[in-house]
Amino acid sequence: MHVIIIKKSFIKRVIIAIIAAFVLSIIGFLILNRGYKDTILSSYENLPIYSVDTQEKSVAITFDTSWGYDNTTKILDILDKKDVKATFFIIGRWAEEFPDKTKEIADRGHEIGNHSDKHSDFTRISKEQIIDEVASADAKILAITGTRPTLFRFPEGTYNDNSVSLVEQTNHKCIQWNIDSIDWKNEGSDIEFNRVIKKISPGSIILFHNSGKYTPQTLERVIDKLKSEGYNFVKVSDLVYKNNYIINNEGKQIKK
Repeated sequence: MHVIIIKKSFIKRVIIAIIAAFVLSIIGFLILNRGYKDTILSSYENLPIYSVDTQEKSVAITFDTSWGYDNTTKILDILDKKDVKATFFIIGRWAEEFPDKTKEIADRGHEIGNHSDKHSDFTRISKEQIIDEVASADAKILAITGTRPTLFRFPEGTYNDNSVSLVEQTNHKCIQWNIDSIDWKNEGSDIEFNRVIKKISPGSIILFHNSGKYTPQTLERVIDKLKSEGYNFVKVSDLVYKNNYIINNEGKQIKK
């Protein structure tokens, strides 16, 4: 009798283990197919705009300024050649160090957004520091270009409910991206190009950096490919809705 009890308990444990493994595999499958980003996004009440719900085949190309390879002029030349306008999210310290390039970006008709002053983690600094980071970068960009930014992008894309709310109170729309070229890794133009093209859809916001080694080459290929598919390129402020919208749990801005 004792042996039978052991066997039954063993079988019970095996069944429980199989069920648990099955449940975990289902959860893993769902996470992989939804994307980890969506799981993170759903935990916040206040979300930046990651993309826009639109029937028009319009997308926005964006660049974050940073240090490293300086391909700013090459990028601007390509955008001019392709007759494309983009949005550059500029760090205040970068604008201060490169005022001529900051002004050139604006003079060539591109949009400039605020990317903070010192590229601090907005989930780790105080309310006063957040407000100062935004205001300081605004002031530096305004002094150089004559225009105050109305868009903001979080350093490293890191935010929480509090930081989104505070930035919005400074009259900036918070803008993220739904397509990341990951060009800062310098893995090669083919990898970056395929990474962008396979995820593109109307209303997408694409992230590049001015410091990516292969960014100019990738950028030109992406523009040519998307134009051949009937896409047009707009600045972020021309892509997003100004009012009467909601942002769903995937960060998509939807017109009411």
